[in-house]
Amino acid sequence: MAEIGSFNTLIVIKQVAFGIFLDGGALGEILLPRLEVPAGTEIGSALEVFLYHDSEDRPIATTRTPRAQVGQCVSLRCVQINHAGGFLDWGLPKDLLVPFGEQRVPMREESAYVVYVYLDKPSGRVAASTKLDNWLNEDGSGFAPMQPVNLLIWARTDMGWKAVIDGTHLGLIFKTEVLQPLRIGQKIKGFVRRVREDGRVDLCLQL
Repeated sequence: MAEIGSFNTLIVIKQVAFGIFLDGGALGEILLPRLEVPAGTEIGSALEVFLYHDSEDRPIATTRTPRAQVGQCVSLRCVQINHAGGFLDWGLPKDLLVPFGEQRVPMREESAYVVYVYLDKPSGRVAASTKLDNWLNEDGSGFAPMQPVNLLIWARTDMGWKAVIDGTHLGLIFKTEVLQPLRIGQKIKGFVRRVREDGRVDLCLQL
């Protein structure tokens, strides 16, 4: 089944002057605009495309690669604020919405934020949240001390820096462990310092 917010391999079922239509299964026929149709494409061809909603809330396909898919974390720049929330540049013609209720702090235009990309079930549209602790796992009981991990710096607190661990979990780098400048949105290698009794993960940047 075709999924919004992800890459899908779909079959071309119709060619029109303004593009081609792909078989989206339960989503119906999905347009791939003419300017994005690969050369040599014909009816029956299989294309890998990313699905999202256009400005009129219709499912649409693109061969472009967004900066993140549903289920991923990424740092993105806010390009607009309006009555619906903040809008982020994620590399597609329609910007990515962060509803006001999903903003950890009020967003400001031209600032960058680490967000989790999700599929809003009531609307079926792709959206994002800066409240990563509502979406990511904070129980790191599956990690081991001294395990190397990939980190994405999410937020600063009085205790240190909160970071996304391998795109799936959250952990904390105590400020006493930080011997170099850090910034929100920075990707960096690190290590699991320890897993506490409550399952929360303490991190370090060097052994």
